Amino acid sequence: DLAAALNDRGQVRYLRVEFAAAVRDFTAAIECQPAFEVPYYNRGLVRYRLGDFDEAMKDFRKVLELNPQFEDAALSLKQAILDKEEKQKRGY
Repeated sequence: DLAAALNDRGQVRYLRVEFAAAVRDFTAAIECQPAFEVPYYNRGLVRYRLGDFDEAMKDFRKVLELNPQFEDAALSLKQAILDKEEKQKRGY
């Protein structure tokens, strides 16, 4: 299906360090199938890696809203919260 294909293409772009293109693909997958939690998780990972902790946390929270058993999203959310707090403590 289209959402899965877009998600897969986003994964390839993520691995190629084409982060903006990966985010576009994950967002397109979400728009095609809003209840598909995997592209939210993948987009959150990219945003986390870019240091956009607030947007990453939104994506991880959405994953958990759609699938409370998604353990990697729960762990990623906790890490994003910790890293955001550490960034704030250091003043940047």
